Amino acid sequence: MILGIGTDLCNIERIEATLARHGDRFRNRVFTEREQRKAEGRPRAVAATYAKRWAAKEACSKALGTGLRMGISWKDMAVTNLRTGQPVMHVTGWAAERLAAMTPPGHEALIHVTLTDDHPWAQAFVVIEARPLAPGHARLP
Repeated sequence: MILGIGTDLCNIERIEATLARHGDRFRNRVFTEREQRKAEGRPRAVAATYAKRWAAKEACSKALGTGLRMGISWKDMAVTNLRTGQPVMHVTGWAAERLAAMTPPGHEALIHVTLTDDHPWAQAFVVIEARPLAPGHARLP
């Protein structure tokens, strides 16, 4: 069953200007160290990489039903990539608590995320799914 859906569209040039104006202060407030390493390791696409992750965090907060309020922090949501390149959303802190509260008993929550960019736009979609646990399996905290 679908628990939440979120989407966001982000202007890459806006993120580029924010990076130029606020630099590390912006990076450290919004992005995890791992997200920063990913973006900074892509010299031709630094701003686009940050913009996609910004959009993913916004989309995730919407899928959680809160937006960026009620105690949720930017760093409570983080995007990494599998070896295949597929993005994966990780939640901690209040976002993880909210996800656990949304998840019905006997189910596990899965967060699906997709990212794309076409200059000057970056876009993310997040779908939170509740999948029934197999008999005899407990939901992990």
